[in-house]
Amino acid sequence: MPVLKLTQDFINNTMQCPGDKKRIEYCDKIMPGLIIIISSLSTISTFFVRYKNSAGKTSYIKLGRTNELTLIEARKKAKMLKLEIANGADPSNEKRVQKAVPTLAAFYEDHYKPYAAVHKRSASSDHQIYTSRLESRMGHLRLNQITKTMIIGLHNELRESGLAGATCDHMVKYVRHAYNLAIDWQMIKENPASGVKLFNLDNKVENYLDATELAALMNVLQTGVNRPVCLIVMFLLSTGARLNEALSAKWDQINRETRTWKIPALNSKSKKIRSVPLNDSALDIIKQLDTEDEFEYLFVNRVTGNPYTNIHKAWGKIRIQAGLPHLRIHDCRHAYASFLVNSGRTLYEVQQILGHSTSKVTERYSHLSSATLQAAANSASVMINAAMGNSRS
Repeated sequence: MPVLKLTQDFINNTMQCPGDKKRIEYCDKIMPGLIIIISSLSTISTFFVRYKNSAGKTSYIKLGRTNELTLIEARKKAKMLKLEIANGADPSNEKRVQKAVPTLAAFYEDHYKPYAAVHKRSASSDHQIYTSRLESRMGHLRLNQITKTMIIGLHNELRESGLAGATCDHMVKYVRHAYNLAIDWQMIKENPASGVKLFNLDNKVENYLDATELAALMNVLQTGVNRPVCLIVMFLLSTGARLNEALSAKWDQINRETRTWKIPALNSKSKKIRSVPLNDSALDIIKQLDTEDEFEYLFVNRVTGNPYTNIHKAWGKIRIQAGLPHLRIHDCRHAYASFLVNSGRTLYEVQQILGHSTSKVTERYSHLSSATLQAAANSASVMINAAMGNSRS
């Protein structure tokens, strides 16, 4: 372990590993702790800082190869490291900790995916976001190697590729949620997606049915050959339920005496038990079902014997037949809300029936409430005008 005043010329032209040794360490006399290690198997040597860790054991921190760093640069880096060590840092242990952080791929497969399968109804959507947006791009990186700049760059690239702003935002929200879990599980300390600005484009499309459109849709639903799917759509219009809630409905959740349908927390978007009042039309639809006492679920595909999981293909035919190609299945929920508001029900009542977690979500229907109030206010002018007419006669 020779100790000498290292020079750049010595490093470039003279330094070598003796033939009788597998490797040798050259120690710098100017900067104690700075060493160069060269082996007999390589012509390229490497700068290290050697120090005693908190346990009193000798540790090494790699600074860089001698063909990458000059001696002056290596001495500067060594001086900074020694100052950190003197202040209580243990760089080699910190490196081990950093390397212990899993890659995004390992984190997803071993931790996030099993968690989402149990706790998130959107687990399949999360899987699609990960496999289509993140896996090839960042899956090989450790969680502590992914930076905010990388996430912003991917966010912008997705938008430039033509994807909707909301779709791009879903990626950021997924990453943010995944990192929050990793922080909770003490795998990492910082969330690189925190503070990333979303596009937040207004993509809340809401279609409401006027009397003519509702009549056209109901005509198709009452006469359509695909009776099970027609009954599902009428059930959505009569309850304001989400499609997944309706398709997951079981007979033991229906109480005809109290006229209620109890949606369990597992099937509710708010993750809370929700009781939906069943009106006359909803109860009439339930009477038409032929699955009671035979199946666990209300809406069962007789061909497969399994509950429906998707009706979008059949719904596409129904809305075309009704002359409403723009109408989405979720618009049945909006239509139900409009029925309530336009009948004079309060937004609070609508919030409770639809199971909105906050009143902010329900406020999208406030313009319907305003129209109803305006109509009510106009009834006063009818009486005033009538009184004015009587006073002239």
